[in-house]
Amino acid sequence: MKIGNITINTKLALAPMAGVTDLGFRTVCRELGAGYTVTEMVSSKALCYQDKKSIPLLKLGEGEHPAAAQIFGSDPACMEQAAGIAAEVSGADIIDINMGCPVPKVANSGDGSGLMKNPDLAVKVAEAVLRGAGGKPVTVKFRLGWDKGSINCVEFAQAMEQAGVSAVAVHGRTKTQMYAGKANWDYIKAVKQAVSIPVIANGDVFEPEDAVRILKYTGADMAMIGRGCFGNPWLFQRALAALEGREIPPLPPLAQRCDTAVRQFELSAAQKGEHIACLEARKHYAWYLKGVPYAGYYKEQISHVSTLEDIYRVTAGIKRDLKDGER
Repeated sequence: MKIGNITINTKLALAPMAGVTDLGFRTVCRELGAGYTVTEMVSSKALCYQDKKSIPLLKLGEGEHPAAAQIFGSDPACMEQAAGIAAEVSGADIIDINMGCPVPKVANSGDGSGLMKNPDLAVKVAEAVLRGAGGKPVTVKFRLGWDKGSINCVEFAQAMEQAGVSAVAVHGRTKTQMYAGKANWDYIKAVKQAVSIPVIANGDVFEPEDAVRILKYTGADMAMIGRGCFGNPWLFQRALAALEGREIPPLPPLAQRCDTAVRQFELSAAQKGEHIACLEARKHYAWYLKGVPYAGYYKEQISHVSTLEDIYRVTAGIKRDLKDGER
């Protein structure tokens, strides 16, 4: 599959998720089979105003290619400038525009999925980013529409293709659904049939077999995994096996999963500092222990970690007390 002039040799992508897909997590997912990754979304206004906290979010890992840098905003002039900054700072192969974020403070101000209410402006934004991206391919990620009474993803995808974007990623929910209910793959299939550019299918890939199903059902070119890989980067490795018709490997032993979590936090600490990395590790580590019997005591401890030393101490306790047979 090609996105513009970039060849993508994978059927599995890691979805961009604010506060989740930082460099540490993307690195771990990549090592376990996510062949295409996207940064967390970065505000175009923050880039235009040279906010120092936003630039590091665009940094890619060593050898993290093919990969995209994702920006959001609804002011075409600012988005054009931000695309240039993102292309230069990140070294990403592709610039992705977020037109799907459902978070009220983003969407209600006309950014993210708010742009689905204003397709004419969305086209202007896409055209502006294409001008600013310095020749890099531009992609757009969006939802089915604002709500179930205004589903316009097919026309929206066609407008994006007309504007010159190289691929679209569609999350099978509306803005008002947020992350509730079931993703509707029928609309993703309709988008795939309506455009000639690659389509990436997103929504409800929680098990390895779901990746096979979403691709078969929608005809999409790639499956994008979001919440399914929270604390479970092995989903990529296992989904890859399912796609290739191989036996799906089991999850590794708990001790190994803990080691992967710790490595993720160490990578994050190297990028953003120990304090911030450890605050964010509180939710990530709890996800890694999801479904582990008797893990409540350690989840409580995790909710207070503030240094890597705290994380090492809790990890030693988990390995000592939660034996693999109790998984």
